Amino acid sequence: MRADAARNLNTVLQTGARLLAEDPTTTIATIAAEAGVDRRTVYRRFASREALLAAVFDARLDAAEQVFVESRLDEAPIAVALHRFIEGIVPVIRRYPLDVELMRSEVEAYDRLAAHRERFRVFVQRAVGEGFFRGDLPDGLARLMLFQIVDTVARKFPEIEPAEAADLIVHSIVSGIGPP
Repeated sequence: MRADAARNLNTVLQTGARLLAEDPTTTIATIAAEAGVDRRTVYRRFASREALLAAVFDARLDAAEQVFVESRLDEAPIAVALHRFIEGIVPVIRRYPLDVELMRSEVEAYDRLAAHRERFRVFVQRAVGEGFFRGDLPDGLARLMLFQIVDTVARKFPEIEPAEAADLIVHSIVSGIGPP
């Protein structure tokens, strides 16, 4: 793929993710106009809005997969891996702000999402086993709390840079929200 075509595709996917997150009925013509490309360009690549949505899901999952690889959740020290993961996943959430539960309609994407969740569940279990997280919490609570905090910071506080967000979240998870 030519460099300009790859840039256009990336722009269309990110614009589509943002606009579809804001309004699931957004048209391809609106997405194309906002992305600065002709709608025929988008239709050549995606036959329908659903096809575009599936491509957005794939792009988000591909980006998340890269974060999993780079954060080394299964081998790096817990604090390091968690910080790397948060620092990497915050920009992914911001680039592709669609609710991941929308992936339920795309079986293959939802299976990939389930695999990501399982991978993170294993990491949290390791963190509990090593005493980084409390072991007396109901099963899954630490993971869900972490997901909620990361998602909230990524979406509601765009001015916070990813590294700062990771510092803030890791400190808040480990120490609570009392004085530092």
